[in-house]
Formats: sequence, structure tokens, C-alpha cells
Amino acid sequence: QVQLVESGGGLVQPGGSLRLSCAASGFTFSSYAMSWVRQAPGKGLEWVTRISHGGATTDYADSVKGRFTISRDNAKNTLYLQMNSLKPEDTAVYYCARPKTWTLLYQQDEYDTWGQGTQVTVSS
Repeated sequence: QVQLVESGGGLVQPGGSLRLSCAASGFTFSSYAMSWVRQAPGKGLEWVTRISHGGATTDYADSVKGRFTISRDNAKNTLYLQMNSLKPEDTAVYYCARPKTWTLLYQQDEYDTWGQGTQVTVSS
């Protein structure tokens, strides 16, 4: 069965860092682009970043560009999100998600598999 399991969330002070991981199983991880999507309290889903199947192409939301870095280790079937200079506005549940296919623009992406999410709280 296809499965995505996020980990690494927690409580961090503004300006701090966290690294999230997403362990994938049940499919050929290296054949799929992957994305991180988040949902802040009381708000809808917000796309954060995506990476192509081989890692050559990455896209970021303007709100996180320069602070977050997406990466992957296909040999370990693992997706990562390095988050630096965290802000209270980054507080959200972060989900690892698998797009159905690679698209020209991230706005076109549709997802067929989601992890359970990991909570990130940025607060003094």
C-alpha cells in the first residue's frame, strides 16, 4: 500500500529551524515528484514547495522562498523540508503529498496521496 509518513514537527521559537522528513513506501518513490502542503489553523490548504522526481527542479511559494529548502534522497525513499528563519505565520500542519503527475505550473497539481501531517508551531 502507498504510504507517506511525516515526522520532525514540533515547537520552535521565531527565527529557529526545523527539518521535516517524509518516509515513502509502497511505490517507486524516484518516479514521482513530491510536494509539501500546509494548513494553518482556520485556513485552507496552502502549497509550500515541490520537487521533481530526480530533484533537478524545485518550486517554492513566495512566502517561504529563501527560508525553506526541499530535497530528497531517492535511495532512502525520503523527502525532506529544511525550514530556517521560522515565523509565527509558518505555524501549520505540514503534509507530504504526491502529485498525480508533473505539471508545468504548481497551481495545476493534483494529489493522489497524503501523509497524516506533522504539526509545526512557531511561538515565543
